[in-house]
Amino acid sequence: MRAPDFWQTDGILARTLAPLGAVTAWLTARRLERADEYRPAVPVICVGNIVAGGAGKTPVAVALARRLLAVGRQPHLLTRGYGGTEVGPRAVDRDRHDAARVGDEALLLAAEAPTWVAHWRPDGAVAAVEMGADIIIMDDGFQNGTIAKDLSLVVVDGPYGFGNGHPIPAGPCREPPATGLARADAVVIIGDDRTHVADLAEAAGAVVLRARLRPGPEAADLAGRKVVAFAGIGRPEKFFETLRQCGARLVTTNAFADHHPYARSDIEDLLAEAEANEAILITTAKDHVRLAADLRPRVQVLTVSLEWQDPAQLSPLFDRIGVSA
Repeated sequence: MRAPDFWQTDGILARTLAPLGAVTAWLTARRLERADEYRPAVPVICVGNIVAGGAGKTPVAVALARRLLAVGRQPHLLTRGYGGTEVGPRAVDRDRHDAARVGDEALLLAAEAPTWVAHWRPDGAVAAVEMGADIIIMDDGFQNGTIAKDLSLVVVDGPYGFGNGHPIPAGPCREPPATGLARADAVVIIGDDRTHVADLAEAAGAVVLRARLRPGPEAADLAGRKVVAFAGIGRPEKFFETLRQCGARLVTTNAFADHHPYARSDIEDLLAEAEANEAILITTAKDHVRLAADLRPRVQVLTVSLEWQDPAQLSPLFDRIGVSA
């Protein structure tokens, strides 16, 4: 699904759908109230969000895993495996599994640390601990009450914020922002905070962490290059804007729905368009793992990594859960 434009403004359509949004908020709250939390034998860090679609959860989860690995911890990553058929609990094997089975995010996470796909998250947590995890990082699941969280980080795209603030379908939120922020230990704002998320987070008593997504080494080769770009992420325009900032000359931009399952014809058409314009075809790492294996070498990737504005702010948060990092 692609986020509709009206989710950014409190217009007549949003107000018309507001009663349905209230139902969404009630259902989320009731599900959390009635959940029977399982508490794993190791600390659990939840990296979630309040809006539907991409806010940058996976880069944050990767950054946390890298930090923990650097100090000798054994983090395992846990995800539902959205977009895949695997129910789990299943350890992700990048050599055997594809996005159709475990989801695109699981493949990206598994490149960093042991990763588990489990629709029922407690089963995934049990499996992770049995296989040596001394801390679990959960990618998404902030609105899931089946597993106890020792530290909850809410990730927010700074320029987009919470959109118009309404719950789905009136807006992009899974629950009212104030309700979600009240449960958060910290809010990670990625990019410029044009929507004053920091004020809301601080009012709720959450620590504000600021970060940005830094383009990978591939960016150095994009300046002045003609590119045909495509992306099926929460906000494709973020990717296109990053390419522009790298100096790429965008011939066309092609936006697909988040987690779009690319057909062979989708990519062949884009390759033909790039060839006709003497351009390169480029996409995100998340999209690239959803392509047919034989087509991937013909499509370039622009990776990104999370860069904390003040990495020292993480230490007190880790201290809260008895982890030195």
